[in-house]
Amino acid sequence: MKREILINATPRETRAAIIEDDQLVELLVDRPEARRMVGDIYLGKVDAVLPGIQAAFVDIGTEKSAFLHASDLVIPDDEDEDADDDDEDEGDDDAGGGRRGRAKGPPIQDVLKRGQEILVQVSKEPISTKGPRVTAQISLAGRFLVYMPFASRVGVSRKIGERAERQRLRELVQGVLPENAGGVIVRTVGEDVTQEVFQRELTTLINQWKRIKKKTHFVRPPTLVHRETSLTRGLMRDIFSEKVESVTVDSKQLHNEIAEYLKGIAPDLLDRVKLYDEPAPLFDKAGIEPEIRDLFKRRCDLPSGGYLIIEPTEALVSIDVNSGRFVGKKDPEKTILRTNIEAAREVARQLRLRDVGGIIVCDFIDMESKQNRDRVLQELRTHLGRDRARTKAFAVSDLGLIEMTRQRVRQSHLQSMTEPCPTCHGTGRVFTAETIVRRMERSVKRMGVEGRKDPLVVKLHPDVAMYVLEEEKDLVKKLEKQVGFGLELRDDPLLKPDEFKLVVKSAGRDVTQQYAVA
Repeated sequence: MKREILINATPRETRAAIIEDDQLVELLVDRPEARRMVGDIYLGKVDAVLPGIQAAFVDIGTEKSAFLHASDLVIPDDEDEDADDDDEDEGDDDAGGGRRGRAKGPPIQDVLKRGQEILVQVSKEPISTKGPRVTAQISLAGRFLVYMPFASRVGVSRKIGERAERQRLRELVQGVLPENAGGVIVRTVGEDVTQEVFQRELTTLINQWKRIKKKTHFVRPPTLVHRETSLTRGLMRDIFSEKVESVTVDSKQLHNEIAEYLKGIAPDLLDRVKLYDEPAPLFDKAGIEPEIRDLFKRRCDLPSGGYLIIEPTEALVSIDVNSGRFVGKKDPEKTILRTNIEAAREVARQLRLRDVGGIIVCDFIDMESKQNRDRVLQELRTHLGRDRARTKAFAVSDLGLIEMTRQRVRQSHLQSMTEPCPTCHGTGRVFTAETIVRRMERSVKRMGVEGRKDPLVVKLHPDVAMYVLEEEKDLVKKLEKQVGFGLELRDDPLLKPDEFKLVVKSAGRDVTQQYAVA
């Protein structure tokens, strides 16, 4: 698989695009006012302990207190015996690393008290109405290893599948890990690394942890004590390897920073880093700017003529597969299978590209054959396997749905780069002109019931006013007769499409709120 990384940098924004087989599959965006938090380590103070949900809220200096679950506390070794060495993951691109096996520890109220200081690491950024999620199981990511000071085992990334190779790497690292120094996970890129390189990186990570611990003695909570590396350095550390053909950067300053960083961690890859200095913007030259604009659309077209409809909601993301204009030739089952196979590939790509996480429900076109249903599921799982975020796709349900989950550590691009419409407040719908006119009519009649006689100015959006002039020409006369006072209709382009105003003409007083109940 051909893989490239393109980095477009300006003083106010850095965008990194990962391209596989000439197709955009991942977009990472970093801005100064919305910097990434995952992997940052804070000295926090416990705000509240909630035994009922076995969780605590920790003040780390963010707008909302961070959520700490009992399963994310440091568990003593003697209570962690059932953790499985072979079930490790190397973490996502920003987070400093793996997750330990979850063993049942003591109740959270026996471990934490209100006002207590605690060292925590951000594992999930604030999303929607929720604050950040944190863990007390600190981990520090290097290029080849993830060091976990509170663990005691050596694990290997799941993506290294061969058992003999896993055992060899485990023994190599165990040979350089000092006694009682913590635990380590070998990352995927560490597969061909020598013991000397492991030794050097482990020493660096242990020293980094010592500096973090030392800093906690001189600061008061809530305080940031360690910031995770920048977006571009994280990419170089986590993704850039022999499997990446090139990294193209359009900023000379950033190119020099990357080159300097690679001299220390991977000097053999320096010749793959290229500076782009042509007049045409880098992303335009690569032809990916239109794809970036399209990632906010509901509809995503498939090569054969079918399409996906992607609908994010508060609880989950629904994806509907439609055959569209693709009608095949003779066999309807083959036509449906082809559309579903294409859709499975595109679903996996769109989830990465849009950075969608949480619960996802895919409604593929119904298939009669179980063999075909299994083929579609396998195709989806194969392409999800390329995703750096953890994913899990379940078998096709009785309703023909595929339910899956994708690791979510930050807001999707839709949430972070857009905001709800001030008119529809995120529903994507506004009331029709006729509905607005009926609401206005009811409001005016309420004034008539109260016996008001002052002439009234009714302000409507131009589109609604046009509807009245074209479809209900005699509305004003009829309404005047019913309420017993004069009405004047005016259009106001400053109003929202589904908004109207009632103004008493003599006093110029707005009485909309008083009478516009529904």
